[in-house]
Amino acid sequence: MKKKQGSQKPSKPSISHSFIIKMNYPNLPGMLARVTKVIGDEGGDLGNVEILGVIHNRMNRRVTFHAADEKHADLIVKALRKIKTLVVEDVTDEVLKIHEGGKIAIRSKLRLDNRDTLSMAYTPGVARVCQIIAADPLKAFDYTIKKNSVAVVTDGTAVLGLGDIGPEAAMPVMEGKAMLFKEYGAVDAYPICLRTKDVDEIVETICRISPGFGGINLEDISAPRCFEIEEKLKERLDIPVFHDDQHGTAVVVLAAMINACKLTNKKIKSLKVVIVGAGAAGVAIAKILMSAGCSNIIMCDRMGAIHKGRTDLNPMKKWLADHTNPKNEKGGVQESLKKSDVFVGVSGPGIVEPQWLKAMNPNGFVFALANPVPEVPPEEAMKYAAIVATGRSDYPNQINNVLAFPGIFRGALDVRARKITEGMKVAAARAIARCVAPSDLAPDNIIPSVFDYNVGKEVARAVRDEYFANIDS
Repeated sequence: MKKKQGSQKPSKPSISHSFIIKMNYPNLPGMLARVTKVIGDEGGDLGNVEILGVIHNRMNRRVTFHAADEKHADLIVKALRKIKTLVVEDVTDEVLKIHEGGKIAIRSKLRLDNRDTLSMAYTPGVARVCQIIAADPLKAFDYTIKKNSVAVVTDGTAVLGLGDIGPEAAMPVMEGKAMLFKEYGAVDAYPICLRTKDVDEIVETICRISPGFGGINLEDISAPRCFEIEEKLKERLDIPVFHDDQHGTAVVVLAAMINACKLTNKKIKSLKVVIVGAGAAGVAIAKILMSAGCSNIIMCDRMGAIHKGRTDLNPMKKWLADHTNPKNEKGGVQESLKKSDVFVGVSGPGIVEPQWLKAMNPNGFVFALANPVPEVPPEEAMKYAAIVATGRSDYPNQINNVLAFPGIFRGALDVRARKITEGMKVAAARAIARCVAPSDLAPDNIIPSVFDYNVGKEVARAVRDEYFANIDS
């Protein structure tokens, strides 16, 4: 089809840009075909088509389509308006619609429809419960929401791929996180967005609100501040603190690597792993792989391989220089990839040229996790690697944190763990890997579906078992 003059059609429509058009037109043969043709010609994907009724010989319909972005949607609507006799009555952005008023709410467990229940749930009965907790603060786990509540805390400095967008703009993501906690871990989570970027202020604020929570999930806080915040909170609090951008990603990466090794008859301890991106996720991935027995890891940042002798390293990168890259290899990403078994990308788009992957060992793994645009196009990576994973839902083997954090917190809350240990994370990764049956393992199926409700249960069980196995340590 010849491109229309002035058209700016984006390449790939997405459900994340879903729109509903309410329209009416003469009830004549061929009119609907004209509507669907315009949507297709403009590069949109047609969704549901509903009949609302026929009034005065005019067909009323509601038509859903998917666009690549808002500008693309505007182009489609403008093209539809050019159809003579067709009237566009309303256009609804479905994503904005489901966010109206927020995505979560608090629900009471009791119906306060009689005096006796009110008297027990609130005054005067509640006073006796308060006295019990005052005498023994640990009773808050028994008689309040504390035992099943997690604070999802951010300062809005590293939100998704959007960066520093502020606490208000971070709220929709934190609400979404709370939904995932509830859906896949039966955990009540609450979004807490802080108007400060100061490390000590963030730590102090979380410590002050901690009595009401059984765990703290740090989210979308920029590196390297996130490392310091997490470590300080671990020192001061007696409840689990978990930075999901670090550890959730790391757990799922390890799970994927375990199953990739099963398929290729490789051993984690024998792998040469190149991790591009030395931020929160990259550091956590390196640490969990070391805990699982992998010793040959090369971390790369914008300046290339992190090695002893570099003078531009912050404290965390100095730690990496001391604990990774055992042969002290130098050079850029391309040089590091030579004779490697695994590439893990947690950086940004276009970091790796596909032909660089030729230098990897046979049956290599490419985990290109930058989202929405991976470090290397997955279609190109598949030409050279045995197994390819991404952070996207429209490719096989999605590395998604939701497979990890709901079950990890569920297990930790169940046993009232004071911290989430490295052993718990490794146990969680192994549990996720086991959720793919041996008969179902395949190069395009090394990770369970994010909609597999059994994953959260298995991860929680593994975390509990690891806790009890090491309860005296």
